[in-house]
Amino acid sequence: MQEHYFELVVKVSSQHVLFSDFLSDTLPIGFEEIESGFIIRSEEELDTIIWGLEQFQEALQKALGEIIELECHQTKQQTSDWVEVYQQSIEPLAVGAFYIHSTWNEPNPDFTNIVIDPALAFGTGHHPTTASALQAISRYVQPNNLLIDVGCGSGILGIAAVKLGAYVDACDTDPISVENSIQNATLNELSFSNIWEGSVSLANNTYDIVVANIVADVLTFIAKDLKNVLKENGILILSGIIDKYEQKVLSFYKEFDILERISQEEWVTLLLKRKDKTH
Repeated sequence: MQEHYFELVVKVSSQHVLFSDFLSDTLPIGFEEIESGFIIRSEEELDTIIWGLEQFQEALQKALGEIIELECHQTKQQTSDWVEVYQQSIEPLAVGAFYIHSTWNEPNPDFTNIVIDPALAFGTGHHPTTASALQAISRYVQPNNLLIDVGCGSGILGIAAVKLGAYVDACDTDPISVENSIQNATLNELSFSNIWEGSVSLANNTYDIVVANIVADVLTFIAKDLKNVLKENGILILSGIIDKYEQKVLSFYKEFDILERISQEEWVTLLLKRKDKTH
């Protein structure tokens, strides 16, 4: 272990959840959430992350039409037991049929266990969008289903589906996400049927269940591609939707009925099925 490490304390005045999503999609390492923002630790300097946060702040201000204050303070620290402290701060989580835990936690025999190491991946199941999608997978995925996880991130949703007996493809436009998904699948001693860097439009199959835990705007942008890979009687699981954008997303899926709506805090997960054409 190196003698020193770098610690970046990030404070934001508002839109904490959106900044958290940005870091989850950007960082190849875990980060700690605090009331005023985030703490990021790395053996490498974090100047690039600061620049990225500043660019995201500027874009968010333009998109939302509001002033967002951002403060970044980076220091060089003496390496001690911070890794152990960080590990202890990541609590195991029970969601639906699943028990999500880190490599240093014991499995729970009463659940289907999923191992996700926050040092390797973004999604640990603690975010409302991931937790809601896991609930949906827990209730609707059946053995031998064909499922695709679009925007797989850490791979946690696809891994959950494989644990339930589904055959799972996964894709993400971010190569780091693809790499982390493969690493986490290996941690769980399983593999995806197919996984690739790129969009869902590259899929060669049609699926019983299509899962996309992404932001609302992307769900509208790729709506046609998601529909194209869904079997006629299949189920769409759309997550990552802030409640105020729910109707906007639904306007791109008008030929679908809402099978179930799962809400947590200001986040919504929608389970959609094509309307019965006989009525």
